[in-house]
Amino acid sequence: MELKNQFSKYAREYQSYNIIQQICAKSLIRELKTKPKRILELGCGSGQIFSNINWEFDFYKAIDSSISMCELHPKSNNLEVKCLNFDSKEFFEDIKNDYYDIVLSSSALQWSIDLEKIVFSLSKITKEINAVLFTSNTFKTIQKLTNTLSPILDEYSIKDAFSKYFTCEFETIFYKLEFDSKKDLFDYIKKSGVSGSSELSYEIAKKLYQNYNLNYLEFEVIFVKTISKL
Repeated sequence: MELKNQFSKYAREYQSYNIIQQICAKSLIRELKTKPKRILELGCGSGQIFSNINWEFDFYKAIDSSISMCELHPKSNNLEVKCLNFDSKEFFEDIKNDYYDIVLSSSALQWSIDLEKIVFSLSKITKEINAVLFTSNTFKTIQKLTNTLSPILDEYSIKDAFSKYFTCEFETIFYKLEFDSKKDLFDYIKKSGVSGSSELSYEIAKKLYQNYNLNYLEFEVIFVKTISKL
């Protein structure tokens, strides 16, 4: 199953299950020191970041690879929502002649197959990036129990990709999200989008359900703020 299909499948329920993503999006906007007028957002989803924008802007381009998510995104004047994969040639062609005051991204860029390439391209069209990414330590107990590797980038790789083109500030935060029942916990894994395209076999999923004894899920996110270009 492709990643975009995984997100699309549960798009209508996504807003009920993306609790950590909503926390990250609110924190990202709250930390902004200015109110940028030209904004590019990568991995816009159903509008977690945009719903926190409370100032007037001149132009806002929101990118997401899921058609279903783009359809759910709020509509507004001076807003352009485009269904593009941020790793694709089409995306790089689309932005190459643009310029933005800031690039925002929440809970998305950890899925990139070449984050360094994205950051390099963004360095040509903006002086400022504010992003938050999940790291590979998300669901770390599940990975240990199932003897699987995380499908998302580790903290070091994320820092390295950004630091090649910008002087950055990084802050890594560990969250625990508690659940009333094991069923609720596993429903969250399936529908939140955090697990991406990684689907366990029936046997491994059954074993995990039997042996996962925590009443919470683990999430690790890294906040990235660029200070200046190198």
